[in-house]
This record gives sequence, C-alpha cells and structure tokens, in this order.
Amino acid sequence: MTRKYRLLIVLACLLPGVSVSGNGPSKTWQFEVSLDGSPIGFHRFELVESGDAHQLQSEASFDVRFLFFNAYRYRHTNTEVWSDGCLRSIRSMTDANGEDARVSGMRVDDRLLIRADAGETSLDGCVMTFAYWNPEFLRQPRLLNPQTGEYLPVRVEPLGEQRISVKGQAVEANAYRLLAEELELIVWYSEANEWLGLQSTAKGGRILRYELT
Repeated sequence: MTRKYRLLIVLACLLPGVSVSGNGPSKTWQFEVSLDGSPIGFHRFELVESGDAHQLQSEASFDVRFLFFNAYRYRHTNTEVWSDGCLRSIRSMTDANGEDARVSGMRVDDRLLIRADAGETSLDGCVMTFAYWNPEFLRQPRLLNPQTGEYLPVRVEPLGEQRISVKGQAVEANAYRLLAEELELIVWYSEANEWLGLQSTAKGGRILRYELT
C-alpha cells in the first residue's frame, strides 16, 4: 500500500466477546473525508460510556475515483473496549482494495494478547491505539496499529494554535504532529480537548483530511 493511504491503517477498531452497556452516555463524531479537497467518503465514531469502561465503534467507507473508475476502495469496521484509560479488547476487519486484514485482542491478567495476520503478540503495560478521541494517547511512546497489530514507536510535536474549519465555521485549534514510521499526521483539538479534525500529507503532497459534519 502506498503512503497515500497510510493513514487508513491507523484509524481505530468487532469485539471478541466483550462489550459495555449501550445505556450509558454516548458521543458521536461524523467526519467527511476528502483527498485534495474532493470528498471520498466518511468515517463515523461512536463512544459509549458505562462506569469506567468505554466502547468505541467506528465505520469507514472511502472510494477514490479516477475519471469513471473506482481506483481505490476502503472499508473498515471496528470496536475497541477501554477500561481505566487502557485498551481491554479490540477487533478490526478491513478491506483495502480487495486485501483483507483482521486483528483481534483481549486483555488477560496484565497483558494484552494480540492476534493478527502476521502472528501473535503479547504486550504488557497500558496499551493504547491511535485513539484520537482521547488526547491522552498523545503522551504514549508507542501505539497499537489496529489494522496490522504492529506496536509502533511514535513521536508527537506540539504545533501551537492553528485556524481550521469545523462544521463550516473557522475556529482556533491546538495542533499536534504525530510521526510513526512513514506516517505523518496533524490532529486538532479545541481548548476543551475535543477532537476537531485530522490531516495526513500523502505521497506527492496530496492531502487526506477529516472534517466534522
């Protein structure tokens, strides 16, 4: 997969036998996704709280067209369960242009057991994915890639305030650059640490961008 779509492998994750009650408070982020300003699809996140547990469900659907042809197709459904700020279980299912990828994981005692196409991994400590909804993920030295199961070293750089468009309005936001292997992202948050948007600079300078709708 080219770096153009590298962002797609880190966007969070159906659950191996664990869930939280759907009766608690919930929050939804609905993003329009564009490539160089042209809409290519959506990514929707829903976070449900139940006591100290959180369940995040998301669905992504992208289609990049060239002339009259669909040059790239991406489908991703996922759920993550969190407890006390750490990942408790995860499962992802992805179709990236006909290539299927699956990752599942469950916390057993003090370790997170991950199964992916590349094999099985056991991770200790508090493991987090690229959990854009929770700014605490920016403090982590490593993050779990929910599509591949890789545990990636990351580096975060504060960029200060930037003006972006949120639901058609220009707002000031705190920006952070996130670097992990070939991945380079910018994530924006409000003063109250609400997730507002995301952008990736792809190969050839193309811009993949998430805007709240």
